[in-house]
Amino acid sequence: MSDAGTDAVPRGRPRSAAADSAITETVLRLLEEGVTIGELSIEGIARDAGVGKATVYRRWPGKNALLMDVLNSIDEPTPELAGTSVRDDLVTMIDAIRRRGLAKRSSAVMRNILLQFQQVPELWKQYHDTVIVTRRDAMLAVLERGVRTGEIRAGLDLELLGDIFAGPMLSRAMMRPGASLEDGLSELIVDTVLEGARPR
Repeated sequence: MSDAGTDAVPRGRPRSAAADSAITETVLRLLEEGVTIGELSIEGIARDAGVGKATVYRRWPGKNALLMDVLNSIDEPTPELAGTSVRDDLVTMIDAIRRRGLAKRSSAVMRNILLQFQQVPELWKQYHDTVIVTRRDAMLAVLERGVRTGEIRAGLDLELLGDIFAGPMLSRAMMRPGASLEDGLSELIVDTVLEGARPR
């Protein structure tokens, strides 16, 4: 059975929450320990989780689908935005990245996965299309509102501006283990970038 699938297909007997939890916990533990995607196998995951291989395949058609569900299990939803000001909404979005970085397990798992996405383009495409695009679209919506309200200068490349807002925190949270993620960092980043993006 191929590991290339990315969409879980419900079939067979009703799912056991205990088995689901055991499988997901096993994958998280292995990824946290630095096991590579290539080293993971359905057979090994099933053995470590104390379930049969068929139990895994009843839930996920292959390794990519299982990994995508595991990544979703540690992902925080896009934060609810107050809409009071573009500055406040940007701080909320950037601080969500900071909080993900403070979650030791999820940040360790994501650092491991991010280094390997190039080797598994199908998994990267699904993660990009379902997680990253959603976050980028939310950021762009805030920036476009900022242009309309006069809080951000018209004519700027908003996709690039979004990268400039998110990049410093992503670097600290996901690429630099042990980097400082102190309170107030989100405000500092947003205020610094906004200073250069305000109407002149």
